[in-house]
Amino acid sequence: MANPIQNTEKSKGFSIGEVVKQTGLSAHTLRYYEKEGLLPFVTKNSSGLRVYSTTDLQWLSMIECLKDSGLQIKEIRQYIEWFRQGDSTLKQRLELFQNRRKALEAEMARLQVVMNKISFKETLYTTAIKLGSLDAADSDKTIQRLKKKLFDSPDDFDKRVAG
Repeated sequence: MANPIQNTEKSKGFSIGEVVKQTGLSAHTLRYYEKEGLLPFVTKNSSGLRVYSTTDLQWLSMIECLKDSGLQIKEIRQYIEWFRQGDSTLKQRLELFQNRRKALEAEMARLQVVMNKISFKETLYTTAIKLGSLDAADSDKTIQRLKKKLFDSPDDFDKRVAG
């Protein structure tokens, strides 16, 4: 038996309800994106209902990716405008993605410091339970070494202020 959504898509595209089911986005969000100029390619049928193509679904995926990366709606709209302008904006689009990658790498490094400290606390309390007290765990050479490495460096405070 054929997938009814695929059959629908081949003949007339996806309805807003089908897009909601496929993407997990709300109808309100889809309408908001359209109002904000993020879905300029979505067409309407003769009844005035939105009809989403497979390409529109790919755009939705990219929009969500860009949002998750920290871009604001106006920046995503700018990217879409550049895309619509064609090859003359390739450099701007490349720079946008390069800058986004660098920002994400910095955020990932910051989060790694956070993760290391959380992991240390897990190790500390696991050791404290094993040894019977926090004081005993604090005296453990491995705990002291980890604590010094993670908490005696001003670098992670510098990263937070600079970032």
